[in-house]
Amino acid sequence: MAGGWAKDGAVSEQIEASISDELARMKQHRAPVGESFTECAECGEDIPEARRKAIPGVKLCIDCQQERDGAYKARGGINRRGSKDSQLK
Repeated sequence: MAGGWAKDGAVSEQIEASISDELARMKQHRAPVGESFTECAECGEDIPEARRKAIPGVKLCIDCQQERDGAYKARGGINRRGSKDSQLK
C-alpha cells in the first residue's frame, strides 16, 4: 500500500532501479581477463611474475594501477527516497 501521490509498487520499482544501476556500475569495473602482460600496457615496465600469477589477466604494473585507482571519482548518488529528512542531509 502506497500513500500520497505514489503509485502502487513504487517502492519496489525504486529498489529494482537502484539494484540495476549498481549492477551496471559494477560491470564497468570487471576483473581483467585473458593472458597477463609481461610489460605494463601504459608505461612499458616489467610486471613481476608474482603479480601476474596473483592476478590472472593483469595488464598494468602496480604503480600505474595505483595511479588509475586513485583517479577514480565517486559519483553522486540519486536520492530516491524523497523524504524531507533525506533531503536535509
